[in-house]
This record gives sequence, structure tokens and C-alpha cells, in this order.
Amino acid sequence: MSYAEEIDAQGIEGYLARYGRREMLRLLTCGSVDDGKSTLIGRLLYDTQMVHDDVLAATRKASDRFGTTGGELDLALLVDGLQAEREQGITIDVAYRYFATERRKFVIADTPGHVQYTRNMATGASHCDLAVILIDARHGVLEQTRRHSFLCALLGIQHFVVAVNKMDLVGWSEARFQEIRDAYIEFAARLQVRDIHFIPMSALKGENVVRRGDSMPWFQGSPLLDHLETVHVASDRNLVDLRFPVQLVLRPDLDFRGYAGTLASGVVRVGDPIAVVPSGKQSTVKSIVTFDGNVEEAFAGMAVVLTLRDEIDVSRGDMLVGPNNAPPLANAVEAMVVWFAGAPLRPGARYLLKHTTTQTATTVTDLRYRINVGTLRRESAPELQMNEIGRVRLECSRPLAADAYTKNRATGAFILIDRLDNATVGAGMIVERKTTEESVRGRRASADARSNVRLHSRRLVTPEARKARLGQEPFVLWITGLPRAGKSSLAYGVEKWLFDHQHHVHVLDGEILRLGVNSDLGFRGVDRWENQRRAAELARLNLGFGISTIVALVSPLAFERAEARRIVGGERFFEVFCDAPLAACEARDEDGLYARARAGEIAEVTGVDAPYEPPAAPDLRLDTVADAAAANVGKVIEFLRQRGLLR
Repeated sequence: MSYAEEIDAQGIEGYLARYGRREMLRLLTCGSVDDGKSTLIGRLLYDTQMVHDDVLAATRKASDRFGTTGGELDLALLVDGLQAEREQGITIDVAYRYFATERRKFVIADTPGHVQYTRNMATGASHCDLAVILIDARHGVLEQTRRHSFLCALLGIQHFVVAVNKMDLVGWSEARFQEIRDAYIEFAARLQVRDIHFIPMSALKGENVVRRGDSMPWFQGSPLLDHLETVHVASDRNLVDLRFPVQLVLRPDLDFRGYAGTLASGVVRVGDPIAVVPSGKQSTVKSIVTFDGNVEEAFAGMAVVLTLRDEIDVSRGDMLVGPNNAPPLANAVEAMVVWFAGAPLRPGARYLLKHTTTQTATTVTDLRYRINVGTLRRESAPELQMNEIGRVRLECSRPLAADAYTKNRATGAFILIDRLDNATVGAGMIVERKTTEESVRGRRASADARSNVRLHSRRLVTPEARKARLGQEPFVLWITGLPRAGKSSLAYGVEKWLFDHQHHVHVLDGEILRLGVNSDLGFRGVDRWENQRRAAELARLNLGFGISTIVALVSPLAFERAEARRIVGGERFFEVFCDAPLAACEARDEDGLYARARAGEIAEVTGVDAPYEPPAAPDLRLDTVADAAAANVGKVIEFLRQRGLLR
């Protein structure tokens, strides 16, 4: 029954209600040039009566002009709509077609077969559940067949249908089909794909596409459409790990604050506890709002608005997750990248990285290897050319909350954007989260101090006894601001006043740390984070000794300062913001730091080519331009006195 007959029988409302309950399958056709991808999709649409009469009439007219079927209806023209595609008889851009049967709805991406359009093919495959890989029975498994198969596997597609097409041109030979099947199986053994199905067919003749034919009685399997209607893909979705990237904060009135986005994975229900990444704040889900009204639960793929019971700071780029199931946070990621741009990717190049709803600056620090798609072997390479695939290491200006792509396709994928023309130059899939730097931070499972070391109660001298001996209440002042904002001057001024008044205190600034305990660290994003983490750990130890600590570091990211507060402990941690505009800081720059950065001699200088996130609610804000250093020291002392921390 055609969809028009269904509407006549059920009425439009009944048809739409029934249509909405059908499961959707997203698939693509891929393979080498002239393997019959567009003809196959045209055959599916034509034989399932999903072609409108006006479209069919236009296609018949186009077949007379561009067709390659000897005056008959050229089914490929139902998909190839570009003038250049029809003139050349090839697919250039990805074409999407939609149809439905009694069992399922389908979205088909017809992708180009030429090597120079590999990036178009990767774009079409990125959201598909199943790949139909066409092979011309005359030519067998070609390099482009292997290339597209590898790309589909890399992009996480777990269901392959290998359609050996044009069987009519090899005399419907079972031996030829078996030969191609064996060759593909040998190649696919190196791919991580769990479901591969083989179907011999002729898209032009309609054999084994929608209906079985009589030309290949030796094949006892189902035709393609039957397989597409019955293949099980529901279990491919990640319904365990809650990942909700916040796209927009909705505030239509004083009584409503909601967080809009599309659920990347997992299931969320009203009353569920959630945590905000990267801040770590927790709350519970108050309501789930959709276009059709409130619902009790939502699952992956649904666009919803979540409201929370607590008023906490959540903004675009944050992610709502399960409290005990958060993705790892890191500035450095390892990823497989498909390169799109004409200019090659080289180590040292800088781009913008778009991950879920977050965008950050990133630097390619290493090109590990390039993949030879013909052999699937790794090759050393100084650069990646257009349409090549390789593994790279990236360092980001701010940490990413990302899963491995094999675990979560939504939060494990990203794109690289050219900083000048805003063009997408690459697509990446995160393949490993355990980098060397993360092991320094104690995240390596095999040597994780948190799991292998236990704190024993052997102390005979308690922190309380130390405080009583020293006669003071220790604290940590964490002074943040742009370079040359006056942090160190303030820190040493406060230290001098406290020392003169019999307080035990010392300063940790960049020079002290970099020339001592952190002399092994550089100035990359992950090294800067480690520099601050060690400073926070030293301050925490000093608290236990009863000694106050003044930390003077740029610490540009709010997440990093929040982590420092967590390490030290919120009750004794006070964030002081030296507020000075960039122009004033540059005017004070006697060492030429900003001038060298603007001349391109040094990179990643905060305020020039690295971001600084001013504290939204510091414990103390100081204007270091309008007020003299001595006045600001006095404000800090008064702040400490009001909190009962001074004798």
C-alpha cells in the first residue's frame, strides 16, 4: 500500500500517529565510483512507491537528457539532483532521501564514491546506524571500498550490508559472489565491526532489492529491504551514561529557568540526581519540558528542556551528567582525524575545536601516525593531506568533558575549525583518554594512588595541636588575575604585614613554583593545569601544618580555580581577584611579555591568544588600577579580620 492509500484509509491524523510510532533507521550507501549507489536508492524509492508523480515525471524527462539506461527510467537521477552530477553521472555531494514502510522509517544518505569527496562521505556517515557498502561484481573489492569500510568502522557504524551489485553483468555467478565475499571477509577481519551481512543483487533489474528475483536461486537470504526492516539497532544506543550538553539557558520570566539541549546519551527522569561538568555542582531534575508538554523521562536523541530544583550556575557549554558517572576532564586528547582541508595538517598548527556545545582553541602537538587505508597499516608522516586519516594529539585551552568515541559517539566526536575563515577542516573521534600527562595527575588505573594508597591514622600530632602551638587559624588566599595585574605585589605585601604581626605565612607564586617543585613542567595547557594542581596540594598540606599560604597565579579558567578550591577545602579557601584591564596590564609590562606575544614570538599568553575567565563571584575583588598597592593590602587584611582569621 502506498502512503497516499494509507492516508485515504486512515485519515491524516491516524496516519501521522502510526507513522510517529515507527522506529527510524539511518543508513548510508557507499563504495567505489559507479558501483550503483544512487541507482540502488532510486530502486528502493521506486519499488516501495515512495516517489511523487511530479518527481517521477521530472526524472523521466531528465532520463531522456542525462540517462545512461538506453531510454529507460534512470533511477539514479531520483537522487543525483545537481546539474554537475547528472552531466558527469557521478555523486558529488551527500543526498538524503526519506521513505517508510509498515515496519520502519528510513533516512538514506547517498554518499560520493570519488576519493576527492571522501570528506563528504565521512559527513554523511557520522550519524548513521548502518552502512550499505556496494561492490561492483565485475571489479570486486577496490581501494575505495576498503577506504569507505574503514571510515564507517572508524565512525562507529556496527552494521554493514555488503551489497554485491551488478550480478547481471557476471551472469548471476555464485562463484563470483563467493569470491568477493571471501576477499571482503579477509579485509574486514581487521575492522571492529560485529555485524556484516552479504547480499547479491542487481539494483538496475530490481533483483534482491525490495523483492527476491528468480535469477539467483542459489541465494536463500532475504532481499535488502527485509534486512533493513529487521536489523536490530536499538541496543547500539548508549542508554547508560547520562550526557546532556547544555545548548541554551531559557529564562522567559522570573519563575522559570530551564536548560535546553539534546540528550546525547542515557536516560533522565524527574527526580534524578545530576551533576554539572565542569563545576561539579549537584542538584536534582525538577521537570522535563518538551514541545508537547512535560514528560516524566527522556532518552537519547530527544530535544528537551530540563529544570533543576536548586539555583546553580549552569551555562552553555556545561554538561549535565550522573553524579557518579561523569566523563573525564582533560586539556589533552588523542583522536583519529579525517582531514578535510586543502592545506595539510601539521604539528604545531592551531585551530578551534567544537565539541558538543563547547568551543575552545586547540593546538596539534603531535601527529602520531597516518593510516594506509589500503592495508590498514600505520605509517609515520610529517603531515596529513586532504582526505587522509591519522592519529593526532591535541591540547586545548580549556578542559573537555569527553568520552572515548567507541563508548559515546556524541561526546567522543568533534570538528576542527580554521581560525581565519571559520571553515570546517577536520572531523575527529577521540580514541584514548589515558595520556601521559593524565598519568601525572593520578588518572592511570594501573598506578592510581587513590585506589592503591590508603591514608593511615598514624599521626600523633594533629592539625588542631599545630594550630594551638602556632596560635593562628590558617587559611589559603588564591590570588588570580591577568599577567601584570599586581598579584605578586599584593601577595608579598600581605605576607609582610602578616609576618610583622606574628603570623606564620609564605607565598607561592609562579617563579617560586617554576624554579622549584614544578621545574619539570612547560607552558602547555595540561602543564599549566598541573602547575596549579601542585600549588593547591602544597597549600592543602600547609593548612595541616597550621601555616597560611598565599598563592599568586594567573589560573585563567574558572574550572581550574574551582578544582583548587575543592583540593584545599572550601572553608579555608578565599579567591581574591586582582581586577585590571588588559590595556593597563600591557602598560605595566616591563619584561615585554605582551609585546612578544603580539609579535608572534611566544604563544598561549593569557589575554592575547589564551582565554581568561574572570571570577563570577570572588571572595574579594580588588581594583589594582584605581587603588594603590598599600590600600589593597589593607583591604585584604580587613577581609581576613572580618572572618576571624587574625589575632
